[in-house]
Amino acid sequence: MTKARATALRYVAPAVVVGALIAGAAIGAQTVSKPKTTSAATLAKPRPASPKARLPGYNEDRNAYYGDLHVHTQLSFDAYIFNVRRTPDDAYRFAKGEAIGHAQGYEIRLAGGPLDFVAVTDHAEYIGAIREAGDPNSPLSKLPVTQGLFSPDPAAIREAFTRVVTGFRNNSLPAEFDSPAIVSKAWGEIRDAAARHNAPGRFTTFIGYEYTSAPDGRNLHRNVIFKGSKVVEFPYHSNMSKDPEDLWRTMDGWRANGIEALAIPHNSNGSDGLMFDSVRLNGKPMDKAYSDLRMRNEPLVEMTQIKGTSETHPSLSPNDEWANFEIMESYIGQDKQITKFQGGYVRRALQDGIVMRQTQGFNPFKFGLIGASDTHNAAPGTVEEPNYFSKTGRNDGTPELRGSVPPKAAADWEGADPAKAGGRFQSWGASGLAGVWAEENSREAIYAAMRRKETFATSGPRIKVRFFAGYDFPADLLTRPDTVRQAYAHGVPMGGDLLPAANKAPKFLVWAVRDPSSGFLQRAQVVKGWVENGVAREQVFDVACADGLKVVGGRCPSNGASVDLKTCQPDRFKGDVELRTVWADPTFNPKQRAFYYVRVLENPSCRWSTWDALRAGVARNPKLQPTVMERAWSSPIWFEPTA
Repeated sequence: MTKARATALRYVAPAVVVGALIAGAAIGAQTVSKPKTTSAATLAKPRPASPKARLPGYNEDRNAYYGDLHVHTQLSFDAYIFNVRRTPDDAYRFAKGEAIGHAQGYEIRLAGGPLDFVAVTDHAEYIGAIREAGDPNSPLSKLPVTQGLFSPDPAAIREAFTRVVTGFRNNSLPAEFDSPAIVSKAWGEIRDAAARHNAPGRFTTFIGYEYTSAPDGRNLHRNVIFKGSKVVEFPYHSNMSKDPEDLWRTMDGWRANGIEALAIPHNSNGSDGLMFDSVRLNGKPMDKAYSDLRMRNEPLVEMTQIKGTSETHPSLSPNDEWANFEIMESYIGQDKQITKFQGGYVRRALQDGIVMRQTQGFNPFKFGLIGASDTHNAAPGTVEEPNYFSKTGRNDGTPELRGSVPPKAAADWEGADPAKAGGRFQSWGASGLAGVWAEENSREAIYAAMRRKETFATSGPRIKVRFFAGYDFPADLLTRPDTVRQAYAHGVPMGGDLLPAANKAPKFLVWAVRDPSSGFLQRAQVVKGWVENGVAREQVFDVACADGLKVVGGRCPSNGASVDLKTCQPDRFKGDVELRTVWADPTFNPKQRAFYYVRVLENPSCRWSTWDALRAGVARNPKLQPTVMERAWSSPIWFEPTA
């Protein structure tokens, strides 16, 4: 156990008490396709299950559950090249708290508690094929392209990875790599592992895969998550079409045959403006049919993970002091720089969406938020800064390979270039997790939460976040024992629409509780985007401050929290266990379309790279940020000035 974790555990009791208060509800008003006779607000409110159907831990006001919906094992072509040999079964065992082996030869295990839900999402493209090619008894092992793919040397691994990715992108890999027999075998392993480990009430598994489209190297990846055990015979992948529209139409076809699924785009930061572009991939203009197709199939977006955070970019949000958080500015898997940030970040996409809703009557970017890890080590939830071992097996499985310690076992950086050490691995972060609010830990309840966008994202810590908006909250909302139930009864939760009320301005319930194994909370903020004279605007409001401080000029004064970089010991006496408030928007205009979401910040703590150097007893990389401010984000609430 690390010193930081041991210290945190000594201060658990207050958080447990508050957690009992908040453990109940949260939110989500809008489903993608709702019955004509039922309002979105009604769908957001908890509905009691029959006693016979209730699982252990059932809570009518909903519990917070944490999971990882982006996990790769040896069945992914890249993970196998990275020397990863862990299976879907290993991934689920790891998520439940067991130790597994890392490609570098050491044991790995979650330092925190087990996860609540997980999906193994191996790349559908050539799924299982590289593993087959690694078998000397397989005909694939004799193919010219296969030779030299399986070296343990990181330089050779990178060359092999580039060779296979290049062949994948220009469609020059052998047809044998896409053999139906190989695909069926691998897909069957994923389905069977999910069935073995699904334990309603204790641990939920989802069957899924990754659709890995990257036209011209610009990232358009999606994870496809199935609701239940009824799934397709073969995954639809990007070798069939690189246009996500074709994936969505295919998903509509599945749905018509009783197979329910949703897709979650990720790493928009690596799309060079393509993920949330203002036109369709085929160059045609967007319209309502396109918007409905997209939102029906893609209600969520993964906006933080190991390969960077895609909330916003400093160039897009120059007045947001916390915008520069784990920013990655290169293409996925390439040393090619991003040139276009608009279209690649979630906050700007939310703004573009409400402008389109205002001017054209539809919004293709009306999504809820989650985080995930994108581990390629079959190790879901490995997002703990002191327990970080990166994501690509032997490629980055040591501090030297990822550039956090001086090369060649040196004690300092004299004679070395800290900016080049580790390459793009420097910009990777220990992030993130998906949070949902659901009545119970089951496929049905968690999937329903995702559909209604009652979800939140964290950069790793298991912070609880609630967010509601309404016009008629009780005056004593914050002090009532049934705060959450009143919020549901008189408002809409994250993921929902707030409609206008004559001569009334809304109020917002913001409530966050710290992860008792992580840092104390410093501030809670509301991020607002709105349309003014046809142009999107944004503003960040601090709404709750730690340590008894009060908001002045829209900001909490500094609470003075610090970190001892010689020990990574954070300030134990700054920050709060919980932050909660009822906030009114001082700029509210009932005629302006808007969205709001919550961002909660912890006090500063050591980044993974600082932990690496501290454990090695060497100088940390001076080009890397020594600390981070871990955070959580709620899904938005949209104010619709017209019904």
